[in-house]
Amino acid sequence: MTDAGAIEAVERILNRGGDADDVLRDVLAVLVERGATDWAGIAFHEDESLALGPSVGIDRPAEVETRPIALDGRDVGELWTAPGGDAAVLDRVAVIVSPYVPLDTGGAR
Repeated sequence: MTDAGAIEAVERILNRGGDADDVLRDVLAVLVERGATDWAGIAFHEDESLALGPSVGIDRPAEVETRPIALDGRDVGELWTAPGGDAAVLDRVAVIVSPYVPLDTGGAR
């Protein structure tokens, strides 16, 4: 399903750094372009709910798979994807993008 270079491409983006929104959008684009999923988005914690931030791919599906994104033991967001994607790649990306997901300052998690 996914070429072997998907994680390496994501890691290159993260190593390059830059504006968090641009980095996250580029990572999501790689997931779709490399076939890990048809659609991907990052949801951020805002107050007591999740709000979809950047997303890439086909129209957002009615149902999404979610993977938690945590930083230093704190839940900071979720990776949302179309069902049926490459679980190993998506699970790994949910871990390594955490430094680029903004912290919710509206309350402790």
